[in-house]
Amino acid sequence: MAKDKKMILIFPPQWTPLSPHYAILALMGQLKKEGYNASFMDLNVEFFDKILNSKFISLMQRKIKKDYVDLFNQVKNLYGKHKKEEQFTLEEKCKIYKYDKLKKFFEEGDRYYEIVGDLVLFAVNVIKQEERFYTPEHLIKAMRVIDSCLRLVSLAYAPNRLEFDNLSNPFLKFNFESIKHFVFDRDSNLFWDFYLPQIEKIKAQNPEFVAISLNSSSQIIPGLTLTYLLKKYTKAHINIGGNFFGRVKDALLSRPEFSIFCDSISIEEGEGPIIEMARFVNGEIPIEKVPNLVWFKNNNAYFNEKMKPVKLNDVANLNLDDVDLKKYYTPHIVLPYQTSRGCYWGKCTFCDQDFGQEFNIKNVDKVIFELKELKKKYGITRYEFIDESVSPKYMQELSLELLKTNINPSYFCDARLETQFDEEVLNLASKSGLKMIMWGVESGSKKIMESINKGIDLEKRFEILKMANEAGIWNFAFIFFGYPLETMDDARQTIKMLCDNCDIINSYGRSVFTMGKHAKIAIEPEKFGITKLYPVQDEFSPSIEFDSVGMNKKELSLILEECRDKCFEHYKNPLWMFLRYREWLFLYIEKYGLDWVSKYSPKFEECENNEF
Repeated sequence: MAKDKKMILIFPPQWTPLSPHYAILALMGQLKKEGYNASFMDLNVEFFDKILNSKFISLMQRKIKKDYVDLFNQVKNLYGKHKKEEQFTLEEKCKIYKYDKLKKFFEEGDRYYEIVGDLVLFAVNVIKQEERFYTPEHLIKAMRVIDSCLRLVSLAYAPNRLEFDNLSNPFLKFNFESIKHFVFDRDSNLFWDFYLPQIEKIKAQNPEFVAISLNSSSQIIPGLTLTYLLKKYTKAHINIGGNFFGRVKDALLSRPEFSIFCDSISIEEGEGPIIEMARFVNGEIPIEKVPNLVWFKNNNAYFNEKMKPVKLNDVANLNLDDVDLKKYYTPHIVLPYQTSRGCYWGKCTFCDQDFGQEFNIKNVDKVIFELKELKKKYGITRYEFIDESVSPKYMQELSLELLKTNINPSYFCDARLETQFDEEVLNLASKSGLKMIMWGVESGSKKIMESINKGIDLEKRFEILKMANEAGIWNFAFIFFGYPLETMDDARQTIKMLCDNCDIINSYGRSVFTMGKHAKIAIEPEKFGITKLYPVQDEFSPSIEFDSVGMNKKELSLILEECRDKCFEHYKNPLWMFLRYREWLFLYIEKYGLDWVSKYSPKFEECENNEF
């Protein structure tokens, strides 16, 4: 049977536009390998091209002035009704919120915002052009311009706040009614006008199937706006993939009205199911035979039986044939790549990152073959290994094989501080192209480390960090606060750990603990100091609210401020704090080396002027 039915895979906003997303490239590889007629559109990077130009920013400047005038009387009338805050409708609350933001903005009277539209093209070029990108003061100024432009866009479409790496809304709840409200609210939804011309391009291809990938809460409103418009204006079967909705399958099955947004939702690993979906699209099998699928029909929701994941050794090579690599906001693509799926440790109590995955590892021979192909076909030699964690044994084997080739890659990865990362392994990895390891350091408190069941030798982890530095590898430490058992004293031990070891912990990423629905800690919460679990208010929320014996919200807020201030002092205003994104930090380390990047402090007098 012919395989000519048109299939389009789309990555929607809002995601940091530094590289194409791995999952879509993997699915494209599968479809192309099997001979299906598939193509890829990255609407995320197209969206940034749309808004980061002088014409659009000028439009936003005019819009916020008009909105400020229009909202004045509306808000005045609302307050004139002498309602209590809880009596206002959601629409009224949004208007008040937007007016307050606009009022503050115009009262600030910052004339810089009048010229950012003239600077935005220069800023984008700085990020994309190698020479200027690697001048830190130019890059910092460029991001200042882009931040300012995005603030104008945010004011025009408040309560949404658009950032280079996020989209948030203080009024959005992860339930059907709230999502529906903000998808259809043209006053706050900035994606309608962007999508309508894109829909015409999609219609012109006459697709039978269109799938989008939703992987983060920042993509919920833009993603579902897109699928709604696709359902309205095309005859294609509209499918949602990605890991966000796959975590709330039962909630979807109880919401058949979700069919206003799509015809089906694929959950968990997609390389096998996408081929069965292609067979359905081409008339080879009924939809009931497509595995891992929630689907809607006649106001009912159904779920098809799961299939065993395809082994990574059997997965097709990534396919970038439809990708314009020059569009991304970087001078060099750092391609996400996967050597394993799931976590080989898989016992940390706080984590649910590997939910819906079976541990699955790719043979080193296949990795070498694929990296050679990616270099030959697309000129790519820089990678972020997006594995949950690369083991010492695998790192050693991979490094040895890389050194036998002419690939000459540069890469970074995540890893656990296991004693098998000895001097020999780390030196070998560095020689093979490893520039940075993002370690799960987590906490400076022995009590917390034992409770999260990290399974490493706490006494020896700093020896490993020292050996990594001596091998020329940058140490990035993941740490977090707010674990249920964590007191302020525990948290201060983490801050002290960072400050005392700033010579070998070259940079860190700080987060606040949220309890995922599928985390091991959620199974026996009382064992971890949790005193109360709150009923889930939002059906599509991936997390659970709780009270605990640990820090309250006020104490946590104080700890976050303390961490920021003390680390800023000890790390002495370092460049890495201003590079923002791991890909950019990696590129700087590759360019200048560990010592230069760790010692460089930006010249802020140059960053403050408006000349590039």
